[in-house]
Amino acid sequence: MLSTVLVATLIADPAKAPLSDARIDQTALALGGIERRRWLDEGVAADLVFTGDLAAARATLAAHFAGEPVDAIVQPLAGREKKLLVADMDSTLIGQECVDELAAVVGLGEHVAAITERAMRGELAFEPALRERVALLAGLPLDVIDDVLESRIELNPGANTLAHTMRARGARVVIVSGGFRQFTSAVAALIGADEDRANTLGIADGLLTGTIEEPILGREAKRQALLEIAAGMQLPIEATLAVGDGANDLAMLAAAGLGVAYRAKPQVAAAADARIDHGDLTALLYAQGVSRSEFVEG
Repeated sequence: MLSTVLVATLIADPAKAPLSDARIDQTALALGGIERRRWLDEGVAADLVFTGDLAAARATLAAHFAGEPVDAIVQPLAGREKKLLVADMDSTLIGQECVDELAAVVGLGEHVAAITERAMRGELAFEPALRERVALLAGLPLDVIDDVLESRIELNPGANTLAHTMRARGARVVIVSGGFRQFTSAVAALIGADEDRANTLGIADGLLTGTIEEPILGREAKRQALLEIAAGMQLPIEATLAVGDGANDLAMLAAAGLGVAYRAKPQVAAAADARIDHGDLTALLYAQGVSRSEFVEG
């Protein structure tokens, strides 16, 4: 086993705030001792610094907190604060899948949502599944997008704070989505993201054509976007953070310095460096050592 200086960030469900000094003491014992600890937000988030093997520590804490509303992110201490955040949008920055919400307008919401769920679980290839769903939207008037944005789309808790805080600390925030530019541009403006990349719905005479402009931005394109943006910023890949929930995020999460599965499908949660099942998106700030007092609210 390779030992290095690590940091374990414990993040509790903020609605329950179950962390205590006694619970942290128990965690320190499970890790075989720690060098120091620090509250990032008392009762909600704490850092434990120790020397150990990364894979072993992750396994230890996964077992230690099994069944508890606590997320544990373990990573090398050096370089934990990132300079680039690449975030998925649907079911990550926002609580909805935009294609499902558009389909609901034409009475096909449940049908399309079932296809979306299978694609996000990795049971269907992303590109053909997306084409199949979008084809069902042919003939919808363009102004339906504005209606859906206003009435159906909501940011996930912490999204605004995450983006504003990272930008205030000199990082770049980019949305890279297998969804649609007609939505990502609005969400990017809402949270103050620096850039957004996504697919584009075909439009003719003010109506959706049921097509997508090629090439489709899918799993490999998400990874390439992360690498391209980091290279353009002259950043080492270790300085990047990616977050997503679905199978089409897997390559992007694997390529990032820290890949985080947020409320993710089982396949994605199992593969990612870290998973957030209980905290909100501000957990990504705690993971970088940013305390609650340093948050910048949007």
